[in-house]
Amino acid sequence: MIYSFLQNGDSAVTVQFQNEISKEVNSQVTALCDRLEAKHIDGVIELVPTFASLTVFYDCSVISSKKLKKKIEALIRDGESHAKGTARVWNIPVCYDDEFALDMETVCSHTKLTREEVIALHTSKPYLIYMLGFLPGFAYLGGMDERLFTPRLKTPRLEIFEGAVGIGGEQTGIYPIASPGGWQLIGKTPVKVFDKSKKSPILYRAGDYIKFFSIDKAEYLEIEKQVASGTYTPTVSEVEL
Repeated sequence: MIYSFLQNGDSAVTVQFQNEISKEVNSQVTALCDRLEAKHIDGVIELVPTFASLTVFYDCSVISSKKLKKKIEALIRDGESHAKGTARVWNIPVCYDDEFALDMETVCSHTKLTREEVIALHTSKPYLIYMLGFLPGFAYLGGMDERLFTPRLKTPRLEIFEGAVGIGGEQTGIYPIASPGGWQLIGKTPVKVFDKSKKSPILYRAGDYIKFFSIDKAEYLEIEKQVASGTYTPTVSEVEL
């Protein structure tokens, strides 16, 4: 396994793996993140995984950089002999009706696919969550079928509604809160993937997968009611790695 350490001042160190976007490299990042969380090392404050690196924030009055790096190296060696076998898959409902799919016509025109074909491809397989960023709970998903690739809007919208599901270039994702954005919108989920009132406000984590499934407007409204009352929880399955 290829990696290096980058020191960020006196309170953070980044473990940089191979500089590429791939499932293999990202799995090394998330595996190390999981092991560090489970180890509960004194002085470690926060872990921030990205596509190909993991930044570890720590209290230098509790643990030194040198000692922390030694502990991280030991966990990396341990990880090489204990590969993770499965990952969680969050099954997320999406309504692709016209009132939510504001850019479906644009996507269909660009891809030369029908609306039904776009939905079928978009819901056909799980997407790996490479990392979270941009907004709280915004998941950078990998693995979208290349037939769905569509450029972002030339002029971003000033506000996109919470739960919007869109396509931006080679990626797809969910807007966890209302915000500006330039992705092509093809639907909306009633699920709150970010809820600041909860102890764990973000539904999923890097290394999990998301699989979308299509629902109609009546189903959307029913799930929306359940979400509001706190009685809806997305189903979770597993995928072999």
